[in-house]
Amino acid sequence: MKKLKKIGTYLLLSTIFLLVVLTLSYFAFVNFYPSFGGDVSDERKERYRSSKQFEDDGFVNAKDVPKDASFSETLSIARKFFFEKVENGRPEKDLTVLKMDATAVANYGKATRLIWFGHSAFLLQVDGKNILIDPMFGSVCAPHPWLGSERFYKELPLTIEQLPKIDAVVISHDHYDHLDYESIEQLKTKVDAYFVPLGVGVHLEAWGIESIKITEMDWWQETTFKNIQFACTPAQHFSGRKLNNGQSTLWASWVIKSDSSSLFFSGDSGYGSHFEQIGETYGPFNVAMMECGQYDKLWPDIHMFPEETAQAGIDVQATTLMPIHWGAFQLALHSWTDPIERVSKKAEALRIPLITPNIGEPIVIDDLQKPYDTWW
Repeated sequence: MKKLKKIGTYLLLSTIFLLVVLTLSYFAFVNFYPSFGGDVSDERKERYRSSKQFEDDGFVNAKDVPKDASFSETLSIARKFFFEKVENGRPEKDLTVLKMDATAVANYGKATRLIWFGHSAFLLQVDGKNILIDPMFGSVCAPHPWLGSERFYKELPLTIEQLPKIDAVVISHDHYDHLDYESIEQLKTKVDAYFVPLGVGVHLEAWGIESIKITEMDWWQETTFKNIQFACTPAQHFSGRKLNNGQSTLWASWVIKSDSSSLFFSGDSGYGSHFEQIGETYGPFNVAMMECGQYDKLWPDIHMFPEETAQAGIDVQATTLMPIHWGAFQLALHSWTDPIERVSKKAEALRIPLITPNIGEPIVIDDLQKPYDTWW
């Protein structure tokens, strides 16, 4: 009996020691590794209390979602991610993207076009301006390369070094697959201004971006920069870059309008009535870049299923729909082609035109009728 008690005591002390080491390691990692970004101060929280989206100590959705997962649900998600093999979860070989000529991109005229970098990253060229949307150019969307799976392709259409001068960067929220430390760091000397939802500026400031360059916006706020209108619009999602700062910054979709074009970018969002509100307020849109990927029945409120993506395109009054948030990373448990196959079928049924450019293939707003290959 005494021997059993000694073993029990040893196991208990060992477990406590391991937990202490892991906790200390986590806080050391978070405090000294820059990719985690900044923290919203009490002073900034006081400023955010005027927002309808800010309650108690953080931001909330219009609907009471997402619900905190129960312990059993958390275990179920963890088991699926670590132990279940997803058939066709990644392409069998690295995808081939279309390389862009840096000189031609820099000298592009005033017509509006988009260049997709995969997932949710775009270069928008409009009225002679260059705008980056959610510029995640890293190979892994995680705070450290060891903590995530690699991109489906090794080379991007353009490297950050090859990009022209950037007039503005637009960020939808602070998750790693949309706000990437290394990308922001490398872009510093190229960018004139940043437009972000409330709170996201703390990360940029932590990474050395001057606050004068950062415009934080609440839902339904508008601003004009170099004759381009930016409207911060609702999304149904969540935020956070570490265990203890969830919902400390706002998430959003964006409307970008010029004299010649009107575009909608959904960011990350579950399906909801906000899409119809956005369409009634700012539609119609030439193109809606709409989230379509990284969904699961375990988190239906924070990511759309492909059929909902097609309906959301109609709700926002999009003339043409482009599915995004797929084709670059495996962040959920569906096959990598499931999003595009399902949304294509639903878009056809709903009779909303769909564009499916390859990664790096220019999307010219005045030529949206051109055919696109089934490249996947």
